[in-house]
Amino acid sequence: MLTDSPDSQSPAPFKGPASAQARGTIDGAHEPLAGLDRDALFALDARHVWHPFTPHQAWRDDDPLMVVDAEGHHLIDADGRRLLDGVSSLWCTILGHRHPHLDAAVRAQLDRVAHATFLGNANGPAVTLAARLIALAPEGLSRVFYSDSGSTAVEVALKMAWQFWQQCGEPGAEQRRRFLTFAEAYHGDTVGAVSVGGVDLFHARYGGLLFETLRAPSPSCYRHPDHATQAEAEEAAVQAFEAMVARHGPELAAIVVEPGMQGAAGLLSQPAGFLKRVRAAADRAGCLLIVDEVAMGFGRSANALFACDTAGITADFICLAKGLTGGYLPLAATLTTERVFGAFLGAPSEGRTFFHGHTFTGNCLGAAVAHAVLDVFEKTDLLSTLPVAADHYSALLAKLARHPAVGDVRQYGLAMAVELVADRASKRAFPATARVGMQVCTAARDHGVFVRPLGDVLVLMPPLTLTAAEREALVGALAAALADVLGPIAEA
Repeated sequence: MLTDSPDSQSPAPFKGPASAQARGTIDGAHEPLAGLDRDALFALDARHVWHPFTPHQAWRDDDPLMVVDAEGHHLIDADGRRLLDGVSSLWCTILGHRHPHLDAAVRAQLDRVAHATFLGNANGPAVTLAARLIALAPEGLSRVFYSDSGSTAVEVALKMAWQFWQQCGEPGAEQRRRFLTFAEAYHGDTVGAVSVGGVDLFHARYGGLLFETLRAPSPSCYRHPDHATQAEAEEAAVQAFEAMVARHGPELAAIVVEPGMQGAAGLLSQPAGFLKRVRAAADRAGCLLIVDEVAMGFGRSANALFACDTAGITADFICLAKGLTGGYLPLAATLTTERVFGAFLGAPSEGRTFFHGHTFTGNCLGAAVAHAVLDVFEKTDLLSTLPVAADHYSALLAKLARHPAVGDVRQYGLAMAVELVADRASKRAFPATARVGMQVCTAARDHGVFVRPLGDVLVLMPPLTLTAAEREALVGALAAALADVLGPIAEA
């Protein structure tokens, strides 16, 4: 150790900038937007940035937003346009932007500590958040493992389930090495999450990196009905799933499912009672159930904080992210049971530890703002307002359903989708090259709303806290944009 003198018994003082200055405000600190207008920002973007899920060759033709500010439920771009955020900034800002209580929680935590490692250590906000989540969670869940995104929350559940069967000592556990998943499912973009997803394009691109799963048909059959009615097609898909579970039960480690809707596939609906049948099938097979609530949890179902509660089930794992922090900070949580946790107990020499973690596991700022999100749910009685909002959306969307290019309108609480088709009777899609969904979403900005499509599915995943007037403005803008691009809506 270097010291000031051979006799010193303490470390040398820091020899950089004066301590007060180094730990305080720096004169002339860089202002991220200083002197930069919209064109200058996009020029920098074009030279240096690679955006996710973005076809860069055509990106600027879509008139992308350059967001510089936000207020309430609105985004504000570099041109000063105020746009109602109809997708909660990718389904996560469930309480809107710059919420006073959430802002205050982050500021208060900054006066304590922003981050401290959770690996073999602990911090107050994350510990108390875990207790609070378990108190609110479906019965039987007792443990919380933190990560940083929806993808990693799912990865954690997959690895826990895999390791559980290696260590639990239960009869037949050594056979349980397979996951049962669903076509059209999306669980994130990390390798394990893509493996248990059902997006064919991802498997075509990255197949050599992925592990195989047993894939059941999607429970939503709007696009590919092979029966007289959609209800019959859905029932056939569920029965096919149940038959797969019965056939492969002894080798299943876990079933992985999204509750309520398959999100990134285009908000595909599930038949009534589907999650209960999945839970029952898992019980018959003796395997674990992983429920990915990243998109559909935290009030999105409009009936409960957890989608599992809306479905009337519990799970062996529930994966949370997005709304957990109100979209403020990247924090995710995987909730599981004491049965699963118990399989990882043992002396260090036994190697039963869960060998997984992240630098920002249990981040203090993220935990603090998650507490604030729960405060809003508990102190404002937000949940009680959501069924009324969902019914209001249903009435508003009925108008859009009359448009000749609208093939299907789907809704799960406050998650909504409008699927556009070239021909309603045959469900024939528009040519992918036409990018009709993107055209409509771009036109919606001229009517004061930001929405983002999934192909030709118009997605509405607004903040849970929109007023009635804002809900009307949101759906009204989408109706106007449809008329701009595809002609007027039919009269009632």
